[in-house]
Amino acid sequence: MTYQMTSDQQGIRNAVLRICEEFDDEFWLNRDREGGFPHELHQKLARDGWLGIAIPEAYGGAGLGIVDAAIMMQAIAESGGGNSAASAIHMNIFGLNPVVKFGTEDQKKTYLPPLVAGEQRACFGVTEPTTGLDTTKLKTRAVRQGDRYVVHGQKVWISTAQVADKILLLARTTPLEEVKKPTEGLSLFYTDLDRTFVTVREIEKMGRKCVDSNELFIDGLPIPAEDLIGEEGQGFRQILHGLNPERVLVAAEAVGIGRNALRRAADYANERVVFGRPIGQNQGVQHPLAACWAELEAANLMAMNAGALYDAGKPCGNEANAGKYLAGEAAVKATQTAQLTFGGFGYAKEYHVERLVREAILFRIAPVTPQLVLSFIAEHALGLPKSY
Repeated sequence: MTYQMTSDQQGIRNAVLRICEEFDDEFWLNRDREGGFPHELHQKLARDGWLGIAIPEAYGGAGLGIVDAAIMMQAIAESGGGNSAASAIHMNIFGLNPVVKFGTEDQKKTYLPPLVAGEQRACFGVTEPTTGLDTTKLKTRAVRQGDRYVVHGQKVWISTAQVADKILLLARTTPLEEVKKPTEGLSLFYTDLDRTFVTVREIEKMGRKCVDSNELFIDGLPIPAEDLIGEEGQGFRQILHGLNPERVLVAAEAVGIGRNALRRAADYANERVVFGRPIGQNQGVQHPLAACWAELEAANLMAMNAGALYDAGKPCGNEANAGKYLAGEAAVKATQTAQLTFGGFGYAKEYHVERLVREAILFRIAPVTPQLVLSFIAEHALGLPKSY
């Protein structure tokens, strides 16, 4: 069995790279310094229909698979925009998968086309400051009051909430002590991010300055009952349909940022002459870079295999988590190795690689830590006892 892009998939990659060429290193250096959401990239991708790559054609999308979406996201990251560019688009690609899977026909016709057209942006409201990845323990409550729900609670690490119009929100509708299983009693909503009732506070962070991360303080947010996605109390099961695709996309993006770092390092190593010869002629420089290339490409094969399994409707949890783990580790190693190749100049912003080092670290941490990934694989792939 071999993995090779089809001509159509190569066309996707080439078309996206052409768009990204308009946003050069200086553009991203400025965004890294000054911040400011990259609306220009978002709108150009929307104009050419890329935001709807995995949305069904009936709702304005292209109806393609997660592998195709991963190829697109990898190209965006690999172009030099890194995590900043990819994160500006990321939520559009996988985030509304629960709406596609569980939404009513009216909901899909209402919610999906504006997202595809770039007229609206959405954020993903799941993580909370006191529960982290222990999602079944989240404390945000949605209480039914007539024809609406009223929500109180707090969310954290919510990307793009500064510019989002909508939020895909997970909240508990039945108290934990009243359900048979902790995964029950959580409900999913897609609704307006009404800042009359939601305070959005940006978190200053290490990298990716132009794509905001936030704390959300929700105080009495009214949500119309028609904004409930699927069946009340089944939100946990519904968000799982977005998690494996997200891991595949994150893995592809991590490989992209690692490839970009290696390209910069190889170019520099060919040009930089010390002691009368290019430093790239030295095996002490060659071998670390070559090892990073092998690790990135191996991670890419795992991630694309996971995406192919997902597109075929087959279980892919082990593969998606493994792809994310391998790619995250490989991206961190590749960017740091690239930085060392530059020597002292690797610490200078003008060579851009230090930005990639800071941005790659996020791929290792989010959306799930390497420790939890390994625990998942130990339990589900190896049959070892649950450790948490």
